[in-house]
Amino acid sequence: APKPAAPDPAAYTVKRILQIPGPMRQGDHYWDETGAPQGPVIVTVDLAAQTVSVFRAGYEIGTAVIIYGADDKPTPLGVFPITQKDADHVSNIYNAPMPYMLRLTNDGISIHGSDVGDGYATHGCIGVPRAFAKRIFDAVKLGDRVIVTDGERLDLGQPITAA
Repeated sequence: APKPAAPDPAAYTVKRILQIPGPMRQGDHYWDETGAPQGPVIVTVDLAAQTVSVFRAGYEIGTAVIIYGADDKPTPLGVFPITQKDADHVSNIYNAPMPYMLRLTNDGISIHGSDVGDGYATHGCIGVPRAFAKRIFDAVKLGDRVIVTDGERLDLGQPITAA
């Protein structure tokens, strides 16, 4: 199989982050596209910080507090292209609604709307507040990349491949 090309490092340069008033709590989310040019969209997920950020052309346009995989069903780390979008998805494994689902892996890991609160976890997915899930769903397209870390910076100088 052909190897994906190494990403343009400029595509991963952060040019602006949103100014958030104080620490974010469960259920908090912000979205502001003011002044952000059109361009490639990259989503970052930091499990250690329990946050997701959406960047367009290097400008952060959205951020939210997330829930993620419980210890027995951990959320995988790496760089994943979005391979499916389904606004009204229902999990065929857990028969649970997954609104605004963005598929990251073939075995069902995705970003989707969820109840976000203390003590909540997923079966490996990244759960975001439903209103934010719709925003991110509308902002991304198939093939856009989601970078999932656990507080560590990934070396983006290497070619990106799905795990």
